Amino acid sequence: MATAAISSSNLAINGGTPVRSKPFARWPEFGAEEEELVLRALRSGTWGSIDGTYIKQFEIEFAELQGARHGVTVANATMGLAVALKAIGTGPGDEVLVPPYTFIATASAALMLGAIPVFVDVDPETLLIDPALIDQAVTSRTRAIIPVHHGGSPADMDGVMAAAQRHGLRVIEDAAQAHGAAWRGRPVGAIGDIGVFSFQSSKPITSGEGGIMLTNDDELDELLWSYRNVGRRRGGEWYEHVRIGWNLRMSEFQGAILLAQMKRMPAQQRQRTEAAAYLTQQLEQIPDVLALKVPDGVTAHSWYTYHWRWLGAARGGLPKMRFAEALRAEGVPVFQGYVPLNRNQALRDEVAKLGGSEPIACPAAERAAADEVLMFSMPILLGSHQDIDDVVAAVAKVAAARA
Repeated sequence: MATAAISSSNLAINGGTPVRSKPFARWPEFGAEEEELVLRALRSGTWGSIDGTYIKQFEIEFAELQGARHGVTVANATMGLAVALKAIGTGPGDEVLVPPYTFIATASAALMLGAIPVFVDVDPETLLIDPALIDQAVTSRTRAIIPVHHGGSPADMDGVMAAAQRHGLRVIEDAAQAHGAAWRGRPVGAIGDIGVFSFQSSKPITSGEGGIMLTNDDELDELLWSYRNVGRRRGGEWYEHVRIGWNLRMSEFQGAILLAQMKRMPAQQRQRTEAAAYLTQQLEQIPDVLALKVPDGVTAHSWYTYHWRWLGAARGGLPKMRFAEALRAEGVPVFQGYVPLNRNQALRDEVAKLGGSEPIACPAAERAAADEVLMFSMPILLGSHQDIDDVVAAVAKVAAARA
């Protein structure tokens, strides 16, 4: 793709004609099956998850989809991570290793239990936790590692699991964005001790809110069920509480919607995978635009989001933030990505209150966030090739502009 030099005055943000005026695909997608199942749940008269059938059926089917023996639904994945940490025995003063380039919940879940998130920088080519940096982050207080399958791309689970074995650590997979993803043929979420998925409104399977915790460990399954169910035990009395827990159950309405959504997922995932390959092929022709590397061990990617790097600012192109503004003006929604959690002031303040050390610098995550990485959301990957051609044309136009 040839890209002639474009004056910044031609950009839509400066009054030029935008590349695209029509919206991209809407999300979520739904149809008659979701409506029918929700009505069945309504008419059943059993709306809670304790005695209902839809939540139980979904827990079984989603666990099977991800290769796990057990699934326990939860009100949201943020609390799913906290429950998972509680189930493995995490408590005040413990340390949990997390990558800095992720949603705040990965770290705040530890803080909810009085534990300290310790940041392990990412591989700059993948934005996923760098297993080579784990050993140096481990102390006598480290209890767990939380690899994040960011954007739907599995982290290097070979490296993570090897590090966990060397140091006797538990592994909780933050698979909030990785529905249907797999590492070397193994679905994510059941490789570590516990995996947590999200069903928030933007996710590949959604019920508006919600999540699920997966495990292959019978004892952990019982603890996950109990902690999210006010400390009850399976088969016990309603007012029998054998431990302190939370009320974090989902409703039958959510279970009904999720059963229908799960049937849509395989075809949608295939479409996103093909679209991502096409988008990468086209973007590679634009100077200074580079797709994130997908690790070699990834055998299935959810393509929840599409991350790419803009490297042209150092050579006279627009700075990242201005690039994003200009691209949106061209009719292409783009996100600037996360603020690295090691620089998040709320987290830093909470760590200080708990007596933790000042979070270390994470140069790969900080450079990516400040200067390079931009993100497309899932609806762009659910469009046609023409939709993607518009995206590429807009990126090429903005990339050719001079600062």
